[in-house]
Amino acid sequence: MHPLILFASGRGSNVQAVIDYFSKEQKAFVALIVCNNPEAGVLEIASRHQIPVQLIDRKSFKEEAFVEVLKQYKPSLLVLAGFLWKVPESVVASFSGKIINIHPALLPKYGGKGMYGMHVHNAVVAANEKESGITIHFVNEHYDEGATIVQAQCKLLPEDSPEHLAEKIHKLEHYFFPRTIEFLLKEINIDID
Repeated sequence: MHPLILFASGRGSNVQAVIDYFSKEQKAFVALIVCNNPEAGVLEIASRHQIPVQLIDRKSFKEEAFVEVLKQYKPSLLVLAGFLWKVPESVVASFSGKIINIHPALLPKYGGKGMYGMHVHNAVVAANEKESGITIHFVNEHYDEGATIVQAQCKLLPEDSPEHLAEKIHKLEHYFFPRTIEFLLKEINIDID
């Protein structure tokens, strides 16, 4: 089974979706959860599933010692699942081609610094977009600019509120994210059978 390291800042619904999916598929497991928010709901998920947690602050996130902690787990992928900080270049360089992120919009629209969660959904609705969706992409040294792996769309109706759009986006995320991780484990020449 392949070790995954998941990064999260909030309640952890995508983390839970990944845990649930791979508890059935048994091709990968969450070896570590990295979190930058000591009040995050994802910590309860980690506790419930007995997954180790690495709490970080901005200083420790950029230190070489953090990269060494990650390397100890020998992760097949680093997965940003609602993680709000830009990944330091040292981490990107150490795990090149093995870091993915999920973004709640169809990049390149509504991406970049400050565009996360409800900020994205509010902007999409305010712009009267006809559709929105998710983008799962590789992480590089710039916000939301890594190569796209997959996008999935949903229709945006005139009566949709940002909150209703958020519900649609969560459904897409919870379905596509774990399956994309599974696909990538095969594609990056890791035999998962």
